[in-house]
Amino acid sequence: MTAVAPARRRGRRGRELTPWLFAAPAIVLFVCFLLVPIGYALYLSFRGLRIEGAGAFGRRTEGFVGLENYVTALTDPELLAGFGRSLVYGAIAVPSVLGLALLFALLLDTPRARLTSFSRTAIFLPYAVPGVIASLLWGFLYLPSTSPVSYVARELGGGNVDFFGYPTLYFALANIALWSGVGFNMIIIYTSLRAIPQEIYEAARIDGADERTIAWRIKIPLVAPALVLTGLFSVIGTVQLYSEPATLRPLTSTISSTWVPLMAIYQEAFGNDNLGGAAAASVLLAVGTLVVSLVILRFFQRRTFGDAS
Repeated sequence: MTAVAPARRRGRRGRELTPWLFAAPAIVLFVCFLLVPIGYALYLSFRGLRIEGAGAFGRRTEGFVGLENYVTALTDPELLAGFGRSLVYGAIAVPSVLGLALLFALLLDTPRARLTSFSRTAIFLPYAVPGVIASLLWGFLYLPSTSPVSYVARELGGGNVDFFGYPTLYFALANIALWSGVGFNMIIIYTSLRAIPQEIYEAARIDGADERTIAWRIKIPLVAPALVLTGLFSVIGTVQLYSEPATLRPLTSTISSTWVPLMAIYQEAFGNDNLGGAAAASVLLAVGTLVVSLVILRFFQRRTFGDAS
C-alpha cells in the first residue's frame, strides 16, 4: 500500500502537469513577444534624454522623466492632427467596407445566387494581396502620369485628376481599404448567414415575405454580432493605419511623415531619436484603442449579444 500511494500521486501530478506542458510553447511565445515588449515600452515611456552641463560641454544623458513624455504626446499638435485625419478616413472607410461586405454576403446567400464559390473567391482574393503591394498598385493608378483615369480625362479635354489632393486623398486611401477589406468582412458575415437555420426563411416565405423583407427583417438582425465584430476590426484598423499612407508618401508631398498617429510615432522614434516620447505615444494609442473597443462592445452588448446586465 505504501508503494502504491506515491505512484498514484505521481500519476495524478503528471495528469495535472500535462496540459501545462502542451501550453508551455504558447505561453513562452506570449510572454516573450507580447508581455515583455509591452513592459519595455512602458519602461521607456517614463525615460528620456536630458542635457547635463552648459555650453559646448553639455552632454545628453538618459534618465527618468516621469509623465513628461505623456504630457508632450497629449499636447503634440502633429499627433492630434494625425488622429483627426484618421477620424475622417475612418468615417469614409468603415461604413463603406461594412456596407459592401454586408451587401455581397446577402446577395450570395439568396436562393437564386449562381456561381457562389467563384464569387466568394473573387471578392476575397484582394485580401490576399499584402497592404504594401496593394498601396503601390493603387498608387500608380492614382499618379497622373500613369493613371488611366487621368488619361481619359485628358483625352476628353480636361486636366489630370488629382487623387492626392484634399479631400480626394481620403477617398483614395479609403478605396484601398475598400478593395482589400471587403472580402475578409464578407466571409465573416456570410459564414454567420449560413449558420442561420433554413426553417426560419421557409416559415417567412410561407407567410408571404419576399427576399428583401427576409434580408431586412431576419438576416441582418441575426448577423448583428458578426457586424459588430467586423466593425470593431475596422475601427482598430483605422486607428492603426500606417502602410497605405506610408507607401504612398514618396508619390506625393501631400502626405507628411506624421500624417497618421503611427507614422508620427515612427518618425519620433527613428527620425527624431526620441524612443521615450514614441513609447509614450504608443502606450496612449494602445490604451485609446482598448477604450474605444470596450465602448463599442458595451454599446452593442445588450442588443447583439443578449446581455441584459
